[in-house]
Amino acid sequence: MNTTPATDTGGAVGTAAVDTVIIGGGQSGLALGYYLAQQHRDFVILDAGTRVGDAWRSRWDSLRLFTPAKYDGLPGRPFPGDPLAFPTKDEQADYLEDYASRFHLPVRPNSAVTRLSHDGQRFQVTAGTQRWTAANVVLATGACQLPRTPGFAAELPSDVVQLHSHQYRNPGQLQPGSVLVVGVGNSGAEIALETSRTHETWLAGKPSGELPFRHGRAAARFVFPVIRFAGLHVLTTNTPVGRKALPKIGAMARPLIRTKLADLGAAGVHLVPRVTGVEDGEVMLDGGRRLSVANVIWCTGFTEAYPWLDIPALPANWREQQHRGIVDALPGLYLLGKELIFAEASETLPGVGRDAKYLAKRLAATRTPQPAAEVRSGLAA
Repeated sequence: MNTTPATDTGGAVGTAAVDTVIIGGGQSGLALGYYLAQQHRDFVILDAGTRVGDAWRSRWDSLRLFTPAKYDGLPGRPFPGDPLAFPTKDEQADYLEDYASRFHLPVRPNSAVTRLSHDGQRFQVTAGTQRWTAANVVLATGACQLPRTPGFAAELPSDVVQLHSHQYRNPGQLQPGSVLVVGVGNSGAEIALETSRTHETWLAGKPSGELPFRHGRAAARFVFPVIRFAGLHVLTTNTPVGRKALPKIGAMARPLIRTKLADLGAAGVHLVPRVTGVEDGEVMLDGGRRLSVANVIWCTGFTEAYPWLDIPALPANWREQQHRGIVDALPGLYLLGKELIFAEASETLPGVGRDAKYLAKRLAATRTPQPAAEVRSGLAA
């Protein structure tokens, strides 16, 4: 077996044979890497970013996590600092980068996967000029993959600034004039609150509700432990209540967590009905009202997509044919860090460690581990 990894830079053509390829170097991929390294597995973590944590760094500047620091760490390394503080997105990114370095995880940056296929025996993974063959592949790419915007967005005049939430950084990107934020989820509410300080702001959509308590340190101390316990141990596919509730949770919009509707009203944000289309250069709202705006921020979510997946034998509903991340339709294919794959918390920082530990145990049964010296030699090559 060729244990020499392909290069980090992607500049050289090479093929490496490994036991497991993890696609995605975010929190879920790193957590699994921690457990596989403990087992002396032969694996590689492929990430599209230039640095570990770039998926967090690329979010808007003022973003803070909803979960307190005491729940934001990964296996083997608690999040440093005040356990009741809510880390910034850059602090979380730096923590992940330090985590990968501390545990010497074989992350290959600048390795956006361009093709994943299967020859009947092993997976073939291609990232630019690099190539790996593997017995197992774990899709740990997270939820924010393909930005979703309505087709009629293209009908807006060319002089209207349009950004999806994944492109938005701060109000400095916007031109003078009013702002329409589309989508009353957590991203839309937080961005609308921020833009209202410098621009007249409209927020379009139907609110899905909000938490019945104020987000903050007191909630982190007294309420979040209860929510975490329920998300990890009650609302799972192993419990009757979880099996009944999870499909409903998956179909529901998430409640507002940090920003309240009262906060938006106090800031002067105008709440309006959902957007239905564009006509004569103006935004059409449900009910017939029109808005003429200078900026539009689409907080309309993401689609989980794998455009590089080239395995014709997989059925169309392969994503649903899984239990705890194990894809039934193709042995050796796994999911991690995805919404509701086992528990309500499976997609969150508090949940990825537990799911990664379970998956590592399953992977341990699929192949005899390499001797530690051989793994170190391969990773150093």
